[in-house]
Amino acid sequence: MHANAPLTPEGRLRLCRRIQSGWSITATAESMNVSRQTASKWWGRFVREGTSGLRDRSSRPRRSPGRTSPDLEQRVLDLRAKRKLGPARIGGILGIPASTVRRVLVRGQVNRLRWMDRPSGRVVRRIRTTRPGELVHIDVKRLAAIPPGGGHRMLGPVLGKPHKRRGTGYTHVHSAVDAYSRLAYSEFAGPENTPNCVAFLERAVAFFAGYGIAIARILSDNGNGYRSRLWAARCAELGIRHTRTRPYRPATNGKVERYNRTLLDEWAYVRFYGSEAQRAGTLDGFLHAYNHHRYHTAIGGPPVSRVNNVSGHHT
Repeated sequence: MHANAPLTPEGRLRLCRRIQSGWSITATAESMNVSRQTASKWWGRFVREGTSGLRDRSSRPRRSPGRTSPDLEQRVLDLRAKRKLGPARIGGILGIPASTVRRVLVRGQVNRLRWMDRPSGRVVRRIRTTRPGELVHIDVKRLAAIPPGGGHRMLGPVLGKPHKRRGTGYTHVHSAVDAYSRLAYSEFAGPENTPNCVAFLERAVAFFAGYGIAIARILSDNGNGYRSRLWAARCAELGIRHTRTRPYRPATNGKVERYNRTLLDEWAYVRFYGSEAQRAGTLDGFLHAYNHHRYHTAIGGPPVSRVNNVSGHHT
């Protein structure tokens, strides 16, 4: 039913009840502000099928004799998956219009190359969630620690070379991102081993609980810390179901992978830091800005706008 339809299913029933009670079709149509043909159509369906005949129906034809053959459609989809070609080039190879190819790609849900895994050509299925806490993505990002005086990335290869020699190893940022709201929690929690991962899990659970979010499921990669018995036991104690991505399939954990890139672009390398301690001191401020003020295009606002119990939102 389109937005300007004068009759809802309930309105159609009232129309039919009036005719049933003795009103003429013409008078009923005039009283309901519809044409006589429309009133006659709904009255005829009511007579034949009862109230079930008043429901909306698809306008799709029962048969489509002019539709592209299944064999040709499969050839289009194969070219798309194997060679990542666009509609114009596929149409040129198969001798069909690009508009036809485009319709086939839309039906096959491969009309966007970004929906496909480039090496394999398989469609990356998006994970859909309906509430905060239903799924939380977890990952660890390793960063080169900034030596005293600043790193070569900001100082350049000449000025930064002496500092690069005094490199202080790596630092590890553990992050948890709620799939529905994109609310994120990050901290420096050490290398990706079992004790550090379990300790981070407990603090992440407390962080999300502060927003009224109970974590039901966690998705992580196959790091050692996430395959341990201690991790499995702690998840069970917290009532959290844990699943892992398939090996060498980081796109499955794409929400936290994308968040990691945001960390690099908007925090880790956004300005000059004179030391690792100076950069670490700005992480909490970045998190607050990310969660409460940064507009997220996928959800149409900051992550906190999708959290129910924050002041100013529904409770």
